[in-house]
Formats: sequence, structure tokens, C-alpha cells
Amino acid sequence: MKIKYPEMGICGLSCQLCPQYHTDAYSRCKGCKSESRMIVGCPFITCAIKKKEVEFCWECKENINCQKWRKHREKGAKYDTFKCYQKLEEDINFIQENGFEEYKRLQNIREEILKDMLDNFNEGRSKSYYCIAATVMKIEELKEALIRAKEKSYGLDIKSKSKVLHFILDEIAKQEKYYLVLRKKGKL
Repeated sequence: MKIKYPEMGICGLSCQLCPQYHTDAYSRCKGCKSESRMIVGCPFITCAIKKKEVEFCWECKENINCQKWRKHREKGAKYDTFKCYQKLEEDINFIQENGFEEYKRLQNIREEILKDMLDNFNEGRSKSYYCIAATVMKIEELKEALIRAKEKSYGLDIKSKSKVLHFILDEIAKQEKYYLVLRKKGKL
């Protein structure tokens, strides 16, 4: 089958906002449905792509009654892995209501914002933090945070710039009750 969106997870996760997608290292993941990931596989690749020939779980005729996808979403509501799952259920609902193309358009905007944060404010230790922020915060909040951070950090070194953006994002997160760290099982 022809894969149209390798950078979008079968289960609904956006690879575009994952730290492993945004690395130059050999371990870079090119997306859940990229050739290298298809070889390694996951239960969703086996079920959706290889058996049912659908690119996303929500395209499957059995998605409403699928225990595997339901459990994945339930765990995602509580915990993260190396990737932030906080918006998984909300994103799936958005796709079902507004269509995948609109969701993809918004993910592209989020990824551009993330790239700006990584290019201009990452001191080498903030990639996961910025990926989480790009995932959970509203696009307008992210844009405003970047504008403010660029104004306040003009002429500063990268470490200081990172501190400025962290402060602004943390301030918004506190006000809006966003959680900007990975939620690990047993650590909440």
C-alpha cells in the first residue's frame, strides 16, 4: 500500500513534534510509517498497514471496538513514553470532526514553530521540553511566546536565550495549567 503521511503515527501521534524526529543523529526517526520503522514495526503497523491496509486507526471499520487502540488511548491520557501523548485523544477527535487535512495543516504550523524554538533557543538540553510545548500549547500562545522571547533575548548567548523562552513558556503553562514534562508512570 502507498503511505501518504509517514510523519503521522497510525494511532494518531504526530511524529512531527517528536524529539527523535528532530535530531541529526544516526538514530533519527523519520516517522512512524517510514521505511525503517515499518521494518521494526509496532502492533499498529501490523494491524492497520499490513493486515487491513489503512494508514490510520480511525480509517479502520473496526476502530470503535478496537481494544488495542482503546487501551493505547487510555494509557496516553495518563502517561507518556519518549513522546508526549497529552493531546492524543483531543487530536483524534479533532481529526474526526474537522478532517485530517486541517489537522495536518495545523501540525505543519506547530512544527515550524518548534523548528524556530530549536534553531534559536535550544542550548542542547531543551529539545524534549520544546517538543512538549509545541504539542500541548495553543498555536497563538506559542507564536506570542516566541515573539516575546526574541524581543527579551536579543543579543544574549544561547543559554540565556533558552532561559528567557523557558520562563515565558512556563509562565503560560502555569496560567493555563499545561504540563510541560513527560508524564512517566509512577512519577505523577
